[in-house]
This record gives sequence, structure tokens and C-alpha cells, in this order.
Amino acid sequence: MNFDDTPQEAAFRETARKWVEANAPRELHAELSKSSLGRIRLANHDIVDVGKAWQKKKFEGNWACLHWPKEYGGRDATPIEKVIWQQEEGVYGKLTQPFQIGEGMCGPTVMAFGSEDAKRRHLPKLASGEEIWCQLFSEPSAGSDVAGLRTRAEKKGDNWVVNGQKIWTSGAHYSDFGLLIARTDPNVPKHKGLTMFFLDMKSPGVEVRPIKQANGMQEFNEVYFTDVVIPDSQRLGAVGEGWSVSLTTLMNERMSIGSRLATGVPEMFEFCSNLMLEDGLAIDDPAVRSKLASWAVKSSGLKYTSYRAISALSKGDRPGPENSIGKLVSGMMLQDIATYAMDLQGAAGVLTGTDEETVQGQFQQMLLSSPSMRIAGGTDEILRNIIAERVLGLPGDIRVDKDVPYNKIPTKGR
Repeated sequence: MNFDDTPQEAAFRETARKWVEANAPRELHAELSKSSLGRIRLANHDIVDVGKAWQKKKFEGNWACLHWPKEYGGRDATPIEKVIWQQEEGVYGKLTQPFQIGEGMCGPTVMAFGSEDAKRRHLPKLASGEEIWCQLFSEPSAGSDVAGLRTRAEKKGDNWVVNGQKIWTSGAHYSDFGLLIARTDPNVPKHKGLTMFFLDMKSPGVEVRPIKQANGMQEFNEVYFTDVVIPDSQRLGAVGEGWSVSLTTLMNERMSIGSRLATGVPEMFEFCSNLMLEDGLAIDDPAVRSKLASWAVKSSGLKYTSYRAISALSKGDRPGPENSIGKLVSGMMLQDIATYAMDLQGAAGVLTGTDEETVQGQFQQMLLSSPSMRIAGGTDEILRNIIAERVLGLPGDIRVDKDVPYNKIPTKGR
């Protein structure tokens, strides 16, 4: 591995750094620096409005979706230049949270499978922040088993009529468009009867119901489809090839989540350095120091595993399974650290973030939101299977329904 920038990369980094210093909303730096433990919450600003403003400014400066082709709103940057930009953008990258699904997952899928008209119509508006996209995959009866979905799309003339339900759809309540996978043929095995579409979220028959989360926020949604009409021109890929198309989306999803997931390690060290226990500072307690040392080792491993991927990108190679490993380890660490912080706080752990107890409130947010990080983008079990089968070469899971027509698979309430 080579951690040093090449001369060209160093020049790119300096240009990016100067632009961020000249254009970033400095007034939000303190709040953004504290938001890594839980979900982003700004006291006096709406994250969607602020995100759109920052995305537009980046687009005008040629820094939005910079790895995309220029004709679609990007910069034709190299993969390593994208990594450098994310490093220099720093905490301000959190402002574009509403666009991460569109930029990291939906956009690449449209780019790979959409018509030229669709790409030129939608991708520049996504890059500029004018339009926000969401991903309509998970369902109540098919979470990690995406291919088990029940939402139906039936062909009628030049259109498709969609009926069904999606759940856990991040950002659906403020999205303009969505990437939708639906079942178009129930008479074939479940992976072969799916088709991918994109649709206008304001279409008649689309109903979005926000889900109140344990941490008090409403980022996820249920989405219902009642006779929703989608033109065939908004189909992505061939009919019945939706599973293959979805793999592009899912691969980008895990890469996007794994590369930005916080672990809470720096915050935990700072917290223990200031927390007074009965016998003195928490960081002086041998048991606490043992926990911190364990997390420090894991954090270091994650950092250098990420560097290995960055080094591969710099050479023009494709990275290996580093992003699946990163997401798996980071998600577990996040929950473990939050749980331990609450244990150290004792009765103070019930506080919800009053002015004098900001740290406690942050760790509570971290604890309440951390379980979702072990589900979004693939559960721990799914990621372990990927690592076991595709990296270690272990035998695959037994899948008794793999070659059974979908409508012959025993299930309740179909």
C-alpha cells in the first residue's frame, strides 16, 4: 500500500481544499461535527433545504457527483479523486445526506441501464440537487430477501400498473423520484420474475407514510402503490432481469454506506477522558482502558483496510471485499460503544440531551439509531454470507426455494 498522494493527486487535493475553505457554510461546522453519533439534526435549519443549497453550490463549482461523466453533471474524475474529495469535504459531506442514495445508488443504476434520454433528463438534476431520489426495495415480508418481494407490476399497453407496498424507504417523504423493483412474473423462480423501474413519487396512487423512529426522527417511510401507472420507457433493463439490475444498486449501496459509517471511537475516547467515576476519571480505570484499547485496534484495522481499498483505486484496480467488512465491523462497534457509554453513565443515561448533558444525549441518539446501521444495506448475516462464500470460498447457504416458481413457494398471506 502507498498512502502518499501522487503529484497529480496532491494538486487535486489542494484545489479541493481551497474550494471547500472558500465556500463551505462555516456556521454549521460545530453542529455537523457533533452529529456523527446519531442522525443529523440541525437546530435552526432543515437538512433538506441546507443540503440542496450545498449540493447546488458544489454542482456550480463542478464538485458534485464528480466521478460521473461530464455530460451527466459530473467531472469525469477518477475513483481516487472522489475519495480525496470526500476527505477534504469532511463534515460538510453530511449536508448532502438527502442525495447519498441518489448519487451512490440510483444514479449509477440509471447510468448503467437507462435510456440516453432518461440519463440526460434526470442525472444532471440529481447532481445539481434539483431532484432527490429514493430506493424502493424492502418490503414487510421481504427485507434482506429482496427477491421475495410481492409488489406487482402488470403490463397494460405501453404502461405498467403497480400495486403493493414498500417499507424502510429512507427519504421517500421528500423524494422526487424513486427506483422501484417489482414482480412482473410470478410463474418463474423468484429471482427471475423481477423488473426494475423508476417513477415519479408524485404519481397518482403513491402514498408515503413516515415511520416514527425510536430516536424521535422520521427518516424511514412506508410507501403504498395503488394502481400506479409507470410508462414502459421508465423500465431499467429487460423485463425479468430486475435482479441483475438490482445487484448494481446493492453493490453501490454497500460501498456508499461502508465508506462513511462512523464508529464513535473518537467520541468515546473524549467522553472517557472527561467522565468522573467513583474512583476517578473513566479513562484511568483498567476495565475502561481495556475496552478502549480493543475498539482502538478495530478502528485502526478499519482505517488501514480502507486505505488498502484507496490504494487499489489509485492504481486503477477494483477493490476487494473491504467495504462489506467495513460496514459489518463498523455497525457492530457503533452499537457496542453506545451501549457501554450508557452503562458508564448509569442513571444519567436516561437524559435526553439537555444543554448541560449534550454528550449523554448524543450517546443516547447513537444507541437508538445504531441497530438500523446493522440492517441498512444488508444485515450482518447477509454480509457474513457474502464474506464467507465470495471471499473465503465456503459452501453456500442452502436455498430450497431457489428453483421453485414464486407462486409455488409456501407462505402466509400471499
